[in-house]
Amino acid sequence: MAARKCILVVDDEKDIVDLIAYNLEKEGYEVLTAGDGEKALAVIKNGKLDLVVLDLMLPGIKGLDICRIIRRHPETEWLPVIMLTAKGEDLDKVVGLEMGADDYITKPFSIRELVARVRAILRRAETRKGPDPAAPEVFSFRDLHLDYAACAVTVAGNKVEMGPTEYKLLTFFTRHPGRVYSRDQLLDRVWGDETFVEPRTVDVHISRLRGAIEKDKDRPEYILTVRGLGYKFGS
Repeated sequence: MAARKCILVVDDEKDIVDLIAYNLEKEGYEVLTAGDGEKALAVIKNGKLDLVVLDLMLPGIKGLDICRIIRRHPETEWLPVIMLTAKGEDLDKVVGLEMGADDYITKPFSIRELVARVRAILRRAETRKGPDPAAPEVFSFRDLHLDYAACAVTVAGNKVEMGPTEYKLLTFFTRHPGRVYSRDQLLDRVWGDETFVEPRTVDVHISRLRGAIEKDKDRPEYILTVRGLGYKFGS
């Protein structure tokens, strides 16, 4: 019998935590809870989680900082995060997704919709959870070098800093060099199909990624445009 999926619900409003936990447990999930950022990080560090439902506005360590920490560490970088918040402005959604959240739900929310999104994200996570033992730990092409285990990127020996979305894009491209992907395919493979990102947003992140790794982002040698089709890595 397969083990139950374990979900951490983080919110400082007990009524919301109890509502979410009750409904997720009815669906057969194991649910852990935390009312602040410090406790959430302790559970994330020590527990075997499959997904985190994370409130943006928390006492102490904020939800965005927790999401950033999750994405920073190889042990948890794959862990799906649904951001839950009372804020509804587009900017807040973009910031949450930029920090690596997989989805964003605004309070007040439909509990049925939340459960449906949890189910969909967990299905998608099955294909990407944890490292592939057969996959290489490093990648090199010309001056570009990636250490996947350390989440480290260097160009000509110099360490390169980039945002989590740019890093996920680069990792995806270098895992599939030479293959062309459309914007919609990249949204599905890198962002997932439950986010609020428009296809043209891919172009923005491609430009940022090129700015980080290319000598001249207007004449790229790593992330190439295939006119009318999309993008690919390498020649």
